Amino acid sequence: MTNLTVLKVAAAAEAVTVTLLFANLLTVHWPAASSALGPTHGTAYLVTVVTALTAANAPARAKWLSFVPAVGGYLALRVLRSHVPAVRTAGER
Repeated sequence: MTNLTVLKVAAAAEAVTVTLLFANLLTVHWPAASSALGPTHGTAYLVTVVTALTAANAPARAKWLSFVPAVGGYLALRVLRSHVPAVRTAGER
């Protein structure tokens, strides 16, 4: 797996788990849901930050944006994708 793939999965997991945590908090507030989703969200956040920090040739902006809670992974992905050179298809020269 490439860093962008890992970052994409971690960013999605981070965003989904924080959304579910807030939904649980605002509705039924089940302790079991919080105790399951909290560590999952924390792990996804840490994977997002570490992946962005260790990405080869990542600009400093992407590294700093990865620290933003809940959406930092997506912000870092956006910056990283703009810095990755375009892949040529077989017909292009």
